[in-house]
Amino acid sequence: MSALQDTRLRLVMFLVTGAMFMEVLDGNIIATALPDMSRSFGVDAVRLNVAISAYLLALGAFIPVSGWMTDRYGPRRVFAGAIAGFTLSSLGCGLVDSLEAFVALRVLQGVSGALMVPVGRLLVLRYTPPARRMVAMSNLVWPALVAPVIAPPLGGFIASHLHWHWIFFLNVPLGILGLGLALWLIPTLESAPRQPFDWTGFILCGLGIFALLGALEWLATSINAASLALLACGIVLLLAALRHLRRAATPMLSLTPMRIATFRVVMLGGSATRIAISSLPFLLPLMFQLGFGLDAFQAGLLLLVVFAGNLGMKAVTTPILRRFGYRQVMLWNGLLAAASLAACALLTRSMPLAALLPILFIHGMARSMQFTCLGTLAFADVPEGRMADANGLFNVITRLSMAAGITLGALAVRLGETLAGALDIAGAAFPYRVAFMIAAVTALAGLFDTLRLPDNAGDHFVART
Repeated sequence: MSALQDTRLRLVMFLVTGAMFMEVLDGNIIATALPDMSRSFGVDAVRLNVAISAYLLALGAFIPVSGWMTDRYGPRRVFAGAIAGFTLSSLGCGLVDSLEAFVALRVLQGVSGALMVPVGRLLVLRYTPPARRMVAMSNLVWPALVAPVIAPPLGGFIASHLHWHWIFFLNVPLGILGLGLALWLIPTLESAPRQPFDWTGFILCGLGIFALLGALEWLATSINAASLALLACGIVLLLAALRHLRRAATPMLSLTPMRIATFRVVMLGGSATRIAISSLPFLLPLMFQLGFGLDAFQAGLLLLVVFAGNLGMKAVTTPILRRFGYRQVMLWNGLLAAASLAACALLTRSMPLAALLPILFIHGMARSMQFTCLGTLAFADVPEGRMADANGLFNVITRLSMAAGITLGALAVRLGETLAGALDIAGAAFPYRVAFMIAAVTALAGLFDTLRLPDNAGDHFVART
């Protein structure tokens, strides 16, 4: 597939990044608006958690389909159709007045997002010349970095000063613009030779991911026999899916990219690091509010310091990788990410801002660098013919690890509460200190796989000499 002209390619990158940001943001933004939404629907705020879960479950269950649909109908049709579906379901979410209809529309939003994000990433991989692919993939890391951090304060601001409906209405003009750009910028390509749809793989993968994500969401709020049984069911289904994918002639997801050393390290050890880092946007606002007694707006402002750290690292990421290489950067920066997570366990309500803010800023910088390394090294050694397979696996595993990060945080807080009771330790912040230490240890565990990388891993991808 030929590369696009520079201006057109930049616009495609802008379009894909914006679509990915919108999808990730919508998975997190309604959390702070749940009290206002519950009053509109006349239900308890806790029941509205199903709206978040439904979106994430639909997203995870339908991601494996994106590769087949792209080959079957072409990236232009699938990406434009996904944007249209996301826009229409967003409009519906803002208009409905019943919880049942709202949840159904959130499912449609999730299905559209499941097609929009992987297909958008695949578009960039296919159209970007190899020499510029590292910079392009680095840009695609930003939605996952930024959206979870700014979603809580943004959702709270909209709910407080406008109305929660505007959380969804704002997607409509953006979606219309995105649809027009997609139809204008993305060339019409002939569909790939038709492959039979892998119904067995779709059912096993879809149900397995659905059960696993559902169990993780459930475990984050309640540990009981039913949630553990659902977790076991999800694991069994995914093991059966792996067995099928290894043997199928035309699998829904090809496991061939796992034979590539750099891709395998990112997917295995890198997932542990991603799980640990993904727990911070969940843990930090809770510790600030429930542990230190700050309000939601104050907690959101402090979380924005992490975002500032993300921005601060942006300009120097590629030069650092070119100077030191992926292996050294991932090891030392991974240690810094783990240390900054552990440092969050030392935060106190009376800590001066001059001491607190640098910890959050440094973690934001380390978080940005590690996510960029994981998001770019994964595709460094993948041949052109395997990009679609690698992209599908990357999206599925990344989605699961990010959901597992929230579960890790919730379970670690519960363990901290148990320890506080057993050791008779007072203070609402203690469970969160325990959780941050567990997250730090998890981040360290993820670095052991990085030691297996050769010193020159990914050098060609960043043009390191």
